[in-house]
Amino acid sequence: MLTGDTILEAATFDILPGKGAGFEAAIAQALPLLAATEGYVAHRLRRCVEDPDRYLLLVEWRGLADHMDGFRNSPRFAQWRALIGPYFAAPPLVQHHAPVTGV
Repeated sequence: MLTGDTILEAATFDILPGKGAGFEAAIAQALPLLAATEGYVAHRLRRCVEDPDRYLLLVEWRGLADHMDGFRNSPRFAQWRALIGPYFAAPPLVQHHAPVTGV
């Protein structure tokens, strides 16, 4: 379950048309690589209703460095991209979001 006091990574993946089933199988293999990273908390994957070739991956991290240094600079990231990268129609859009206090 996503919580409120962590960094939330939002990654939007535009997949090659008609390759959704392959992408879903590949990301199922890749997600354990993400989960094995220190600082990983949780994730959710959603498929867009209006555009079935678009996916949103939300990953909760204890801190930004856990994602950027712990995962992106690790050998697991190369494995991750090798599994899911062939399905990309465009480079993913990845953004990080911090909690808003008092709301």
